[in-house]
Amino acid sequence: MPLIAMTREMGSLGKDVAAGIARQMNRQVVYHEIIDQLADKMRLRKSHVVRFLDGRAGFWERMTTDQTSLSIFTADETFRILRNGGAGVIRGWGAAHLLRDIPHVIRVRVCAPHETKVERMMERLDTDKREAVENEIEMSEEAHSAITRRHFGINWREAEHYDLVLCTERLSVDECVDEVQCAMKQKRFQETSESMRMVENLALQWSVRAALRCSARTTSLNVAVECNNGRTILRGIVDTREQAVAAGEVASNVTGVKSLFNDLQSVSTAASRYLREA
Repeated sequence: MPLIAMTREMGSLGKDVAAGIARQMNRQVVYHEIIDQLADKMRLRKSHVVRFLDGRAGFWERMTTDQTSLSIFTADETFRILRNGGAGVIRGWGAAHLLRDIPHVIRVRVCAPHETKVERMMERLDTDKREAVENEIEMSEEAHSAITRRHFGINWREAEHYDLVLCTERLSVDECVDEVQCAMKQKRFQETSESMRMVENLALQWSVRAALRCSARTTSLNVAVECNNGRTILRGIVDTREQAVAAGEVASNVTGVKSLFNDLQSVSTAASRYLREA
């Protein structure tokens, strides 16, 4: 069954569209579940993570949020959910961009004109403070723009990054759900053994990267990880041989790693190799 990776704008009714799709699939919408896991792994309060991702974090919260760890742990958790099944829709978290290469993931953007979003949010919040609502929407969208630009190098508003773009100015929630269901019936979006193999390989890759980030011995290392059917390769340059050994030990203990080739080179080893070849 396809999985829907949805990006939605505040006030676009995307939350309602996601819920409607999940009901039709008899599966769940994933959103808050990822927050809980991220907060636990990063040893932060849940509210801290939410405020940072929504663009409402204060100076101290921004300074104490490790954005590289946030990116790695988000990817690890997203692929874990995809690999384990049960989810129908992943809402937010850059899933539409992170999972763009998986054939059975349908990338959906739900949007609406600015004025429509403002009016809906004012009604939902039962307020006449238009400026405050506009600021809240602007902060949310700026935060989303910054995160997708930093981690994926894209403008998340561009239609080319999605399989389906739905504007709820004139389309109802039910009509949006119907459009997604039509896409789900197409052969190109069906789950196959090959697409699941891609999921398994990428899920293991991010699990290894998350384990390296969690370990005090390897948290600062910049390591490239390749996985294929449990065979794992570590590549890159580290400062010392001890760091290379530590990375190998951490990676080899990750569930799913069947064999490990540690191709990490220490600075001294890489330098001596360069001198010999020169």
